[in-house]
Amino acid sequence: MKKPESDYDVVVIGAGIGGLTAAAILSKAGLSVCVLEKEPHVGGYLAGFRRKGFIFDTAIHWLNQCGPNGVVTRLFDMLGMDHPRPVTLQRTRRYLGNSYNYLLTNHPDDLKDQLISLFPGERKGIERFFFRARKIGHSLNSLSHIFRSEETMSVWEKLRNKLKVLKVILPFMPYISYSGDKGLKRGLKCFFKDEQLHNIFASETEMIGCMVPIGWSYADDFQCPPKGGARVIPLWLKYVVEYYGSVICTRCSVKEVIVQNNTATGVLVEHKGQLQQVNSKYVIAACDIETLYEKMLPREAVPEKLKRKLRQAELYSSSVTIFIGLDCTAEELGFGEEMIHIADERQPYGSHHTGDPATTEISILAPSVRDKSVTPEQCGSLVFFMPALMDSNDYWGTVKDSHGEYTRGAAYKALKQRTAEVIIARVEALAAPGLRSHILFYEVATPITHYRYTGNKNGTMMGAKPGRKNMQNKIAHYQTPVKHLLLGGHWAELGGGVPVAAKAGTNAGLMILKKENRPAFNALCRYIEGKLTLQDLLARNCFKSYDHSWVQPLTPAQSRAAEPVPGSYPDLPGMTGAQDDDV
Repeated sequence: MKKPESDYDVVVIGAGIGGLTAAAILSKAGLSVCVLEKEPHVGGYLAGFRRKGFIFDTAIHWLNQCGPNGVVTRLFDMLGMDHPRPVTLQRTRRYLGNSYNYLLTNHPDDLKDQLISLFPGERKGIERFFFRARKIGHSLNSLSHIFRSEETMSVWEKLRNKLKVLKVILPFMPYISYSGDKGLKRGLKCFFKDEQLHNIFASETEMIGCMVPIGWSYADDFQCPPKGGARVIPLWLKYVVEYYGSVICTRCSVKEVIVQNNTATGVLVEHKGQLQQVNSKYVIAACDIETLYEKMLPREAVPEKLKRKLRQAELYSSSVTIFIGLDCTAEELGFGEEMIHIADERQPYGSHHTGDPATTEISILAPSVRDKSVTPEQCGSLVFFMPALMDSNDYWGTVKDSHGEYTRGAAYKALKQRTAEVIIARVEALAAPGLRSHILFYEVATPITHYRYTGNKNGTMMGAKPGRKNMQNKIAHYQTPVKHLLLGGHWAELGGGVPVAAKAGTNAGLMILKKENRPAFNALCRYIEGKLTLQDLLARNCFKSYDHSWVQPLTPAQSRAAEPVPGSYPDLPGMTGAQDDDV
């Protein structure tokens, strides 16, 4: 476990994908970087955990822009060609209800033709719906064209960028207003009248949500995590950062961002019970934005108006996530590589989003179908995901202690188990008869769990939602009211996931390189925009060379099958999961 030194060019708070991406780019450009992470391992929501020889991803469900031509892949190629490679899915999503069961693949026309055969009177509307979804998919595939933030651009570049943004969002514009129960029904009726077709999207909250999965499938842009699980992505980034001589310090909790003359000059960090000052020219906060503004900075550093807007921001929900180890393969229970989306179309609209395990929508993944290395031989794994709120059930039966932390006693544990049992029963009844008899063990994460391990407000999974209110209030931003203090995690953008986090980290890095290493800034901007090849970029002397020497750690299953490869590290500290009963 490393201890931070006293001075660096840049301090990064948080070792999620955003923070690690920023650190890797800046380190490759020759700056000294210190990444401070409060948990014992890197990765944030991609850290994963291990139980009884099983590897589980804590949150990731699918990836976008991580295929062969994706912008995240191109970015990681620039850092090192030895990065983990996600796998493009063939079967992307199954819509499962009491009266329907439809499979979406990376050939969406197959589903379109199936629906037309079942509802011939709705042919024109179905064809038009899939045509519009396809246009949205092509637009989503163009996100690389607007990867740079305007904070990194000249005035002329900003004008051109607005045209690019407009081109990308145009296919979405006709459907943005169709949200909520009445709005969704109006939107669907623009295409088809039959209620059975409406039932497929019973639990969606907005029209765009009905179309995006189909659009992504047309774009062939659904990927699952690489072999070994999503955790290998932050492990690779950690290796790259340290290869260039920068440091990552875990179990280091930042208590204060030091501000002098409205300029960030470093942080005060707690390590092993001791406070230490770490000085730096820049600070990138890849952590919860309210924690940064309300707790780490002087009260007067951030205008109260901005803090009030952040408190009222519309956020993605948290979740209840159940991780299951099976004594048989998931295929034996009928699961495939696709995500299964369960919704009870007989329930009223609002019941799909309350967090009641008896009615709320459920997503199911079978990671072991995609990757046999994450479980012992002849075993399987499942993950159930249900949207949930942190304040439900009186904060899940917890009690705040004198430090404001949520204490988890008998009531909390009992509620976790009751919730999990209801969810498992629903899945067994609708998707996997006999499931319960094959469960070796299961672990449950609640919104309280997600809050404890990430610090994200309300345990949110992806931060602030894209939407009119958040856009008008300028919730997403990179430059904070404090000079040299930048946001570099998913709070810098609206939305979440690996592409958004990587984008945020990249742009925070670019804003620093623009001042500290102009040749590297110019070269990386041109590369991101497709104006410079990877070979030309790496041939310039503004970036350090890399020897592509990372060796992927073995999973427990791989360790049992073969002797560890020299240089590998199958038993990483911090990868054994939580320190108590809460995942």
